[in-house]
Amino acid sequence: MIKKLFSAEERESLAKNKYVVRVSEKAITYDDEFKRLFIDQYMMGKTPREIFESNGFEVNVIGMKRVEQSADRWKKAYEQGGIIGLVDSRKESSGRPLRRELSQDEVIAKQEAKIRLLESQIELLKKLDTKERLLVAKGMNLSKARLFGLIKNAVDQGIGHMTRYLCELLGVSRSGYYSYIQAEESRLERTRLDAKAGEWIKKAFNQRGFKKGSRSIKMTLENEFEIVYNLKKIRRLMKKFNIVCPHRKPNPYKRMAKATLEHRTLPNSLQRDFRKNTPGLVLLIDITYLPYGRTETAYLSTILDASTGEILAHNLSTGLSLPIATDTIHALMKQKRLKLHKDVFIHSDQGSHYTSPTYQKLLKEKGLGQSMSRRGNCWDNAPQESFFGHMKDHVNSCCCVSIAELQCEIDRYIHYYNNHRYQWGLKKMIPVQYRNHLLLAA
Repeated sequence: MIKKLFSAEERESLAKNKYVVRVSEKAITYDDEFKRLFIDQYMMGKTPREIFESNGFEVNVIGMKRVEQSADRWKKAYEQGGIIGLVDSRKESSGRPLRRELSQDEVIAKQEAKIRLLESQIELLKKLDTKERLLVAKGMNLSKARLFGLIKNAVDQGIGHMTRYLCELLGVSRSGYYSYIQAEESRLERTRLDAKAGEWIKKAFNQRGFKKGSRSIKMTLENEFEIVYNLKKIRRLMKKFNIVCPHRKPNPYKRMAKATLEHRTLPNSLQRDFRKNTPGLVLLIDITYLPYGRTETAYLSTILDASTGEILAHNLSTGLSLPIATDTIHALMKQKRLKLHKDVFIHSDQGSHYTSPTYQKLLKEKGLGQSMSRRGNCWDNAPQESFFGHMKDHVNSCCCVSIAELQCEIDRYIHYYNNHRYQWGLKKMIPVQYRNHLLLAA
């Protein structure tokens, strides 16, 4: 029976498969790697059809007869010469004599070399982390450095005369392997420098007892240790040494919040224009809850300068009644760090504390204007919400057994936030520095 001939479209489709060396109208030449892969999977119990289809071949296009003939030919070659018998002899130059037939001892030696290499691969897989194992499970190859390391381990075990064979088994070039060997000293030097830089990054990460992200680490290194690393290097080393900054979990309700213009108790004078570049002009106020002890809950009210990000006043209370807001205003007026602007106003949400006549009367007595966010719109007071989020990342209120202990932790964090926490949006300065910068520039 005459074999099926391939059309131009079928030849083009087959040629795209990585295991096809060339394809003509009558025949296909398969890569040696596919032959070895076929034998490995056949020994595991797969049928020829399954092997071809799982590696991207369409059996209906090739023809089942061709698949069966190729399978019989490769099985016989493997039985006679092992893995070496699968090598395509047509690759040899026509002007040179064919490679001599290997002796039984040489075939056994090559098989043993392959076994050692496979054992090294298994040991490496055991040492891989979860992400790398997932990549391998999905069929993605290990990095070239990993493969070169496997070959080096095999060579160190006394099979150095088979370097070419080992490179062919793993599908890497000999020149790349030898370049890897020659660069060993530079790799060791790079590892040493990474370890040294990693120590500085860890030190900045834990500076003053609060964990930081890559940008905060960069600013801390520059300002407190006079060390300049770019962000890519910091992030690479954080990943390498498993330095993880706590991330706030997104609040789905905030993301779904809709901007509305209904029920505005007082006009929104701010309109999200937080950065006025004038310290003491726009002040933001809000309240958050802090669980502590076994079942107790405390409430923290803070006033934040929108231009500098500095916390000007705060008040911690065990109750949520009106004094938590009014006492915060009294604390603001007592502070001596910043002279308030003549047109200063306080922006808040539409909570009952801020719509209270008593609270509004107090603001008028102190000469403070008032602005309110739109109803149900947390983004209109975003800097204040952001501060609470960062604070809760670092202050574990549940570990505090008393209100006094919680007060101490809050005071400590706010002092750190104002005087030691560098912020990318403040020209990489801390809030107090940025406030002084704006006052000098005015």
